[in-house]
Amino acid sequence: MNNLAKGSPLKSILLFAIPIYIGQLFQLGYSLIDTRIIGRILGETSLAAVGSTTSLSDMLVEFLNGIICGFGIIISIYFGSEDEDKMRKAIGGTILFGGIVTISISSLCLVLLPQILGVLNVSSELMPESVSYIRIIVLGLLATTFYNICAAILRAIGDSYTPLIFLILSNLFNIGLDYLFILYFQKGVSGAAIATVLSQTISAVICFFYMRLKYKQIVLHKEDMIPSKEVTLKLLPTGLSMGFMISFVTLGSLALQTSINTFGTNIIVAHTAARKATSLFLTPFFVMGTALATYCGQNLGAKKYGRIKKGIHDTILLAVCWCMVVIAIVFIFSPLIIRIITASQETNIIQTASLYLRVNSIFYILPAIICIFRNSMQGFGDKTTPLVSSLIELAGKVIIAYLFAPVIGYMGVIVSEPIVWALMVLPLIINMRKNPILKKQDALEE
Repeated sequence: MNNLAKGSPLKSILLFAIPIYIGQLFQLGYSLIDTRIIGRILGETSLAAVGSTTSLSDMLVEFLNGIICGFGIIISIYFGSEDEDKMRKAIGGTILFGGIVTISISSLCLVLLPQILGVLNVSSELMPESVSYIRIIVLGLLATTFYNICAAILRAIGDSYTPLIFLILSNLFNIGLDYLFILYFQKGVSGAAIATVLSQTISAVICFFYMRLKYKQIVLHKEDMIPSKEVTLKLLPTGLSMGFMISFVTLGSLALQTSINTFGTNIIVAHTAARKATSLFLTPFFVMGTALATYCGQNLGAKKYGRIKKGIHDTILLAVCWCMVVIAIVFIFSPLIIRIITASQETNIIQTASLYLRVNSIFYILPAIICIFRNSMQGFGDKTTPLVSSLIELAGKVIIAYLFAPVIGYMGVIVSEPIVWALMVLPLIINMRKNPILKKQDALEE
């Protein structure tokens, strides 16, 4: 266990964030390898079929993971206040509510899957493979949630190393199973989906038993699976707020995907590759946000308000440095990056994806601030402002998808991100300057 309410704020955040970052790199590395395997072995049509459902699968996974991360914030607050009874109650509630929400969403999605893919404008050429892939991913959501619950509990008590180990294990299983199901069993894109679900299931089960053996403080008693009213009233608002915050983001991407899917296979492949590269570059910001949510939660529980503002300030400075590095990388190496991701030599794909990366990278400081502020606010109890910011993103992307992209074309999609980032960062900055937690900290320092 690692108490983030002690020691140097920046050092605490970095030591906690580094394993999360390494884990995200492995996850992104697997994603790139998976994309390359599908593109190289099955061809660009199969890659486009998977890419056309990416926003849907991302929305489902991120919504559920957001809820679990929100629950994890409450666990971290009880850990910071050293209240083990309520911490176990919060863990029990996380398992119970996480399972209920996942089963409900999976069932609903399976029933409505044809209609959802129709709304996404998935072409008749891509539809059979798209359905095969996304149906298996949806069926495996419970395994994904199970792993995310284990990881959220561990991170809430300050252990970010154990989730890293099991994430690496899951990715290695995934790559091996990809080749087994795609090459040996000839299962096509269904094989890629089966490999993903199986690897997550294996990793989650092993992680669960390891966690029970190592941390006796979080082993639940029978009564812990019946959360108290007090704990429930903290879990559900925070979990749902974070889940909706993230799902509004992915809903916006889903809206854009409906336009992108009308531009043809080359544009779909280019956008899929550009988004994967973007995820790689933006990962440090997501990691900083994840680390700060737990950091702020533990310090809020320990009533160490002065450390909260200091941690946020230092993390912003780190983000600025990373933005400068990324801009240089993108402007020099983006064509090479796209070729590596797609295994394609198609000039149109490489040029389109490179243009997307170069335009957007100039404005990366905006998503950096967004990630850091939104997660910090969730960590110290502000459930409303992050939602407002995410709603602005959703509205902006919907407007662009349905009004501008059909007229301007894919260039409308490219410029949409910076415009939306600029709009959604405003309420976050305003609220951060006025937030009572930070005001309380300033008063204590004086």
